[in-house]
Amino acid sequence: MPDNASDALRYPIGLFQAPEIIDGEQIDQWMDTIRIFPQTLKNLVGHLREHQLDTHYRPKGWTVRQTVHHLADSHMNAYMRFKLALTEDNPTIKPYDEAAWAQCADYSMPAVTSLIILDGVHTRWSYLLENMSPLEYRRTYFHPEHNKKYTLDVVLGMYEWHSRHHYAHIKNILQEKGWVA
Repeated sequence: MPDNASDALRYPIGLFQAPEIIDGEQIDQWMDTIRIFPQTLKNLVGHLREHQLDTHYRPKGWTVRQTVHHLADSHMNAYMRFKLALTEDNPTIKPYDEAAWAQCADYSMPAVTSLIILDGVHTRWSYLLENMSPLEYRRTYFHPEHNKKYTLDVVLGMYEWHSRHHYAHIKNILQEKGWVA
């Protein structure tokens, strides 16, 4: 877990730690989060007003709106990375500058646009995940920024964590402001 107040705001559920052993039960748990995440997020932010969506979840952090748009962008990339790893031999993925993407004009659009994207991407992604064999979960891609090869089972865990991580960012600021129980 984080060891100071700033880290606690930045990493409210701690940093991702891949378990030493990733078995079918663990994969099923992670798939469950991926499957229900769009609706879970919609339940949290779907009722928010514009000024609430434009509230920063931490000092120098993104707004709730930017976080929702980031989730759509990130998870679209994750889905594509899965498809690349399933169809190519250890492909090198294309990193992107998340902070720069958050400054693009489309990040000012209504959050519902990204909720719709998340629903579609997660529906497709979940179907793909549910139909992958154990051997396919061991397929890999190479991340050039990290100079590291990742197996898809670990990547699934990373994006399950990523979903809960940003959900916690949003929920914490909404609770702090008294906008959600």
